[in-house]
Amino acid sequence: METRLLDLLVCPLCKGRLYPNASHTELTCRGDRLAFPVRDGVPVMLEAQARSLGADDDSNSSSQSESGAEPPPASGTLPR
Repeated sequence: METRLLDLLVCPLCKGRLYPNASHTELTCRGDRLAFPVRDGVPVMLEAQARSLGADDDSNSSSQSESGAEPPPASGTLPR
């Protein structure tokens, strides 16, 4: 998926930033702990199609942070 498109897309529920997984098959909202599928290069931004992230998915987010994606803001703080 193009980076320009990813910069425009937000979570349909909380309007937060979405992060691609390593294989670019899902876009993850860390705030709502949902993963939206990407099918044939097209993100499916429907809550009914999203899967809930489990505890084992937390380990994936740390590898994404190391790959250059910015970490989410600390709980209770607003970005400046």
